[in-house]
Amino acid sequence: MRCSVSHAKRLFYRSSNAILGKVGRHASEEVTLQLVKSKCTSMLLYGLECFVLLKSDVNSIGFAVMRFLMKLFSTSNVDVINDCRSNFNFLLHSEMIEIRKAKFESKFNMCNSLMYYFGL
Repeated sequence: MRCSVSHAKRLFYRSSNAILGKVGRHASEEVTLQLVKSKCTSMLLYGLECFVLLKSDVNSIGFAVMRFLMKLFSTSNVDVINDCRSNFNFLLHSEMIEIRKAKFESKFNMCNSLMYYFGL
């Protein structure tokens, strides 16, 4: 079974551009980044913890996040973006996916063990 991330990327771009359009340069980068982290990354990563993603899919998601950060911080230097990302405590896309997968697997395993315990 293969997962397509194009729809999720489209939703991420649309919602992050809407946030940038509304707050523009009036809000600080920290506020804008927090809005995007809380509202847009969930759209980008929704349901991906259930699938085994190809490296190209993970890179595609990473490209979308990196392009947003480049637009927000007005630079195309990856080192500057990584410094800003670490200063604002914004995780890498691959780290976010791994955290979500670990949480999903722990809940799934707990559910399976409860079903086994109760004989369902």
